[in-house]
Amino acid sequence: MNSDPLSVAFVAKIEAAPGSESALEELLTGAVELANAEAGTVVWFSVRTAPGTFWIFDAFVSEKDRQAHANGQIVAALTDNADLLGAAPEIMPADVLAFKLP
Repeated sequence: MNSDPLSVAFVAKIEAAPGSESALEELLTGAVELANAEAGTVVWFSVRTAPGTFWIFDAFVSEKDRQAHANGQIVAALTDNADLLGAAPEIMPADVLAFKLP
């Protein structure tokens, strides 16, 4: 794990199209392998808050790392599977104010 402080992040809200909840869950569960392959993605979470509402939170040391992620395979996988989405993902850049890692 990188020992530099995390400074930037993305918070993304992803809504499943009706009937696509399980398929989107499977896509997001599998995306952790893509996140693990990104050296600049220090932390990556995919969570669900309702049957069809998913969130991704990821954090990076630098803006360069965040932009590499934005142009990476996870976003491409969501784009390639747009039929699973009820709407375009709401992707919000964020600044990391504080964090706790193991």
